[in-house]
Amino acid sequence: MLRRCFLLVAVSFLAVNGIFAQSQDKPNAARPNILWLTFEDTSPEFIGIYGNLTAKTPTMDQLAREGVRFNYAFSTGSVCSPSRSALITGVKTYELGTGNHRSAYPIPDFIHGFPKYLKEAGYYTTNNNKTDYNTSDAKRVIQESWDESSGKAGWWNRGEGQPFFAVFNSFHSHQSRTMTLPYADYEKIILDQLPDSMKHAEADVFMPPYYRESPEMRKQMARVNNSISKTDLEFRELLDRLEKEGLRQNTIIFLFADHGEGMPRSKTNGIGLGHRVPFVIWFPEKYRHLSPWGWAGAVTDEMIDFVDLPPTVLSLAGITIPDYMKGRVLAGPHRTPEPKYLFLSSDRSDESYDLTRTVIEGKYAYSRVFVPYIQELRYLLYMDMGEITEEIRKDYKAGKLSATERQMLEPRPAEYLYDMEKDPWEINNLAEDPAYAKMLRRFRKVQAKEILQHKDILFLPEYEIAQISETTTPYQYRSKLDLKPIYGMAKWAGFRTEKARKSQIKGLENANKFVKYWALLGLKSNIKAMTDLEKFALNPVLDDPYPPNRIVAASLVSELADAPAARKVLVGAIQSNDDDLSNLAIQQIMYQPNAASFLPEIKDFYEQQRKLGKKKLFNANRSAEMMMYVYEGRPVREEEE
Repeated sequence: MLRRCFLLVAVSFLAVNGIFAQSQDKPNAARPNILWLTFEDTSPEFIGIYGNLTAKTPTMDQLAREGVRFNYAFSTGSVCSPSRSALITGVKTYELGTGNHRSAYPIPDFIHGFPKYLKEAGYYTTNNNKTDYNTSDAKRVIQESWDESSGKAGWWNRGEGQPFFAVFNSFHSHQSRTMTLPYADYEKIILDQLPDSMKHAEADVFMPPYYRESPEMRKQMARVNNSISKTDLEFRELLDRLEKEGLRQNTIIFLFADHGEGMPRSKTNGIGLGHRVPFVIWFPEKYRHLSPWGWAGAVTDEMIDFVDLPPTVLSLAGITIPDYMKGRVLAGPHRTPEPKYLFLSSDRSDESYDLTRTVIEGKYAYSRVFVPYIQELRYLLYMDMGEITEEIRKDYKAGKLSATERQMLEPRPAEYLYDMEKDPWEINNLAEDPAYAKMLRRFRKVQAKEILQHKDILFLPEYEIAQISETTTPYQYRSKLDLKPIYGMAKWAGFRTEKARKSQIKGLENANKFVKYWALLGLKSNIKAMTDLEKFALNPVLDDPYPPNRIVAASLVSELADAPAARKVLVGAIQSNDDDLSNLAIQQIMYQPNAASFLPEIKDFYEQQRKLGKKKLFNANRSAEMMMYVYEGRPVREEEE
């Protein structure tokens, strides 16, 4: 028996390595086709095979039953463009500087879109059709990566016998469909296109426990589920074509979403819900030996994140992985071991700031919130376009929400710890349970090590990253960045303790402008506990030579006393020609108790910006519009992101 097992292992090893040896010698020999079916803004809790009994996702469910389903797959970022930056390069956003959604900073010339290596090895590479790579080098990345990138691209234009890598991204489950477009548009684009058998009755959909049970909210959740069902139909058509053309048995299929669900408390939110995605790999019989998890309904708790996908695809194609990719190979003969931890990041989304860092260890998600004075459902124009957000905010003001339902609208704690197995909707914050104190200390330690070792560039103000990008790339600048003193102050941000506050007050005198910046940001969460003497220490910073420091100091002073000197700094920053400075000022003001008093200046700025057309300050203009909505009730624009 032992001898037979040994022979089976030996034969499998020779078979696998024989395939890859042929691949190296003959570019098109025995190499698998690889198909990515990616879709927008979807959490696993909305897919049938993941336990949602009311979901209508038969295509995804069948693929999972015949393939391998992952319970702990995570996007690197919590919103579209940062996640896609990691997917195309295989590099963490906090190393590249691509973590802020809708930014355009350069990346080094030696970092490429990974399909470039497939093209050079003889693959036909296509993308249909979203790119959104979040860098000023996006045009280069697109040109070098794809033989074709368009709404008509597909494997069908390849040469005879040529292996392909094809990406299809379904937009049907995007946040625009699930919540932000007017309901009439959703009906036309989604609901009217579904057969009756795929439609969800409002009374039957599952309601996440952090949403109020009401007819209005059920209407919104049916919209979410119907949009995902439309995606499922699109994938059915693609798989049918693959089968019809006789390609299914030579194609490894990856199915996954780009980040968490496009609705309040998931997308853009740095807890596990913002990052965890449905993820399936389907292996044809010819390549089943490449799967370490088995096949035909296998389920694994193995942790993966998006930077693992480029090296995995390259390895499956028999291609050498470039040194700058630090993700692991998931399958095949060169599979590398599962790490003990995953490290994820969530930063600015459109105009709205955040900086949250998450560590995953198995079923546990630890999230460290560095700006918790900004709530989970923060003021974000694109999120507030949706009827669901309007309904939540209306119910909150009317006092109709329970403690669980209110938590997304109130200041956050500095830390979250969730057991995603027992608590997949992430309601019970274990960071508040003394029984988990030891685990918290361990997570803090490993997270600090990751931040410092990889020199998380996004701890610098975005104003600074823009300055850096004029002469080099954020990625390369990290080599000379001493992050230790900066993180030494940032680590106190969000903790509402006397020790944290005293450290932050001391930091106001630090010569390092970034240390001072984090001292100020930290005080935003500690402002209510400041003594009169500590408040006095803010005044000199109003004249600080570094603009971001002046702005945050002025916000603090304005919130405490609405002093004329502070108002002058803030109004001057609003009117700046620099989008980062103007937006920083408006975003800080927006969360002040006296925010409404700035409306005249905000409205004046907004009207001036409208006259500039395409030359307007993009993020600052959106922040101004959001402020007018929050404090004046002006309707937000109805437009697609």
